[in-house]
Amino acid sequence: MTKRDYYSDSYITEFEAKVTEQTEFDGRPAVVLDATFFYPTGGGQPNDLGTLNGIAVLDVVTRADDEAVLHVMESPLEAQSVKGVIDRERRFDFMQHHSGQHILSRAFEDLYDAQTIGFHLSDNSVTIDVDKPNLSVEQLEAAERLSNQIILENRPVRAWFPDEGELNDLALRKISEKVSGAVRVVDMGGFDACACGGTHVANTGEIGVLKIIRTEGGKKHTRIEFCCGWRVLADYHQKNGLLLQIANDMSMSYEDVPEAIVRLQNENKSLGKALKTARGRLLQYEAEELWQDARDADPEAERVVLCILWEDREAADLNSLMPHLIKKPATVALMGIPGEKAHLIFGCSEDLSYDVVPLLRAALDTLGTKSGGGRPTLAQGGGFKASRAQMESVMDYARERAYRGE
Repeated sequence: MTKRDYYSDSYITEFEAKVTEQTEFDGRPAVVLDATFFYPTGGGQPNDLGTLNGIAVLDVVTRADDEAVLHVMESPLEAQSVKGVIDRERRFDFMQHHSGQHILSRAFEDLYDAQTIGFHLSDNSVTIDVDKPNLSVEQLEAAERLSNQIILENRPVRAWFPDEGELNDLALRKISEKVSGAVRVVDMGGFDACACGGTHVANTGEIGVLKIIRTEGGKKHTRIEFCCGWRVLADYHQKNGLLLQIANDMSMSYEDVPEAIVRLQNENKSLGKALKTARGRLLQYEAEELWQDARDADPEAERVVLCILWEDREAADLNSLMPHLIKKPATVALMGIPGEKAHLIFGCSEDLSYDVVPLLRAALDTLGTKSGGGRPTLAQGGGFKASRAQMESVMDYARERAYRGE
């Protein structure tokens, strides 16, 4: 086993040790030291990063069979003794967040009997899962406020291995049934005591501040994302900068932004309704013009067969045009769009007693797809790939059949 010196002092980030084993892990060189301050991944906390004799440590893991700490290296380490250097900023960031998690978890338990059932810490986000769904904004704010009260009181944090008698007398928030042997306890100044092997600050004040930034609800739990210390400042800088930029772009003070957004949303809804009405009228006029042109092209025909292949239209446009076209008497409308997501839509007026579904299926078969269907007066299919030449051939075929009423 490796002596885990980070248990006794989480602040030491430079140390010397002896190499006791050269090995491999997942195809990379790895070393075991007689003692280490590198924290291996575990308990929801990621491993430390840094160097041994200047060579990057890519991962730190605990070997399952003997609990030795493996330092996974970027390249082989040919040495009997090493100088280890741990990424100090990353280590302290994790110390702040792991300590903050203990306090926040206790706050939810004390206030709402909400047990923490999951914890995840990474370079980008920190979350806990609590076994209470539908936590309100007021409940979240109360837990956040209590957590920051404990932080600002700058209570001492103690981490130690109590003997069996002392352990039995401690009111621990949680202890895993998987733990065997000596149990390390972390106490947040009397507010929370929990079995934990992670790295922590010496006083709660070093956490700085804790801020809940978002939540995600589940049927039986709530996931709470939060940040502490320097990450809170970075989060504030980003969001404050965005708010001030929006206020500047809108030529107003930031206090007026929420009201202005509501006003803009209402205006947008109103404009959207007006645009929809205007667009509907334009499509009606366009359909009238298209039908009249088709009628004028063959005024003696028993039926109007309108056949158009569009290059620059969306399928939604064709769906909006079609009802106007097939309201006309004795009309068959055949429209298509070529491309990566080609589309066909066929329709006919009810007075023709004509079924466009077989016509559409025949056209789709020619294009090598069956992705379509509908009812006798309106059928369509799309999402397949077809060139303009392919679509022109299919449309010519469909037009001839429609003229003959087939």
